[in-house]
Amino acid sequence: MLSGGSVREGDGMGERTVVRGGTVLDGRGGPPAPGDVVIEGDRIVEVGSGLDGDSEVDATGLTVLPGLFDCHVHVTADGPDLLRSLGQPFSYQFYRAAANLAATLDCGITTVRDAGGADLGVKTAVDDGLVRGPRMQIAITILSQTGGHNDAWVPSGCSLALVGGGHPGQPAPIVDGPEEMRRKVRELVRAGADVIKVCTSGGVLSPRDDPRHAHFRDDELEVCVAEATAAGRFVMAHAQATDGIKAAVRTGIRSVEHGIFLDDEAIDMMLGRGTWLVPTLVAPRAVLVAAAAGARIPPESVRKAEEVVGYHTDSFTRAVAAGVRVAMGTDSGVGPHGDNLSELELMAHAGMDPLEVWRSATSSAAELMGVADHLGSLEPGKRADLVLVAGDPTDLTGLRSRVRGVWKDGSRVR
Repeated sequence: MLSGGSVREGDGMGERTVVRGGTVLDGRGGPPAPGDVVIEGDRIVEVGSGLDGDSEVDATGLTVLPGLFDCHVHVTADGPDLLRSLGQPFSYQFYRAAANLAATLDCGITTVRDAGGADLGVKTAVDDGLVRGPRMQIAITILSQTGGHNDAWVPSGCSLALVGGGHPGQPAPIVDGPEEMRRKVRELVRAGADVIKVCTSGGVLSPRDDPRHAHFRDDELEVCVAEATAAGRFVMAHAQATDGIKAAVRTGIRSVEHGIFLDDEAIDMMLGRGTWLVPTLVAPRAVLVAAAAGARIPPESVRKAEEVVGYHTDSFTRAVAAGVRVAMGTDSGVGPHGDNLSELELMAHAGMDPLEVWRSATSSAAELMGVADHLGSLEPGKRADLVLVAGDPTDLTGLRSRVRGVWKDGSRVR
């Protein structure tokens, strides 16, 4: 059922725009229903039927959704071809981020959590209107143990960072031991991190580790969570290995990213602690697509991507069936920015109800990121982020081409 009611703070607030005649999917898990949405300034002020406004947007035949979330992106990255990135000037990554942010916004994603790469300057440029893009939470640096997923060492002795680490706005990523972890989290908070990201397992694109191996010990992770909590931040964990997932859950980390090798015990632990899963089903597939197109990716990484796809899908299917809380994330930067909505189709194909898929990209994602008080659903008083999508909202195929309009904070941005 649509949320009725209104928020009116007197005359003269500004022009009322009514998005009229569409099918409203409010993001809270209920079924789609005919209705109108009124925005005034940067807020939604009414949701219901037969509403009026000073101007009108005809949404006939379209579904009206809250602005979408992607809880795992890397806006300074543009594919897994590391050699290509090494041939680009240092500052190129920031111009690349501007293009990637615009592409992300254009597909209806108005809020992202950057999981490593973007620094405070990138976020501030969006906030100040210098760059078109979704609002951001940033992790800045991906914390890794020596020999872990974000350790840039290669056998030649060179250092080839997966995602940054080592310019003035981005503290270096390697930490070993609880006291190093404590200091590094404090450095990240000082640098402007909204969320702390730590690797509790190896990964696919890092050729010198194994996604089945757990990284960091509990005492290191406990300090990470304690310091982040003291600073009012959540912790997210790159966690592919079964034992790495369990360590993340056991030590109070808020979200498991990827979750490739979930077993029944890990799922039960996540249910017991209320841990979120951000699945990024599209990520290993994107590695294989890039490799097939000629990207220069280490053979070890291609092999690992081939091996994990089936496990990844099966783990997600079982987690959804068990009731694990899920928020949408893509790992875009491994795959192309602007193609984020393909993740929703994969989630549906893997067994998630289409309306729950939409919820994972709206109110559930807002809850994970701690912003549900003002984002994630179409309700009076929430920020006026809207997306208009053509076609049946329970059909999640070809979504990118079906986006007809995007609003962020009451302004039409597409």
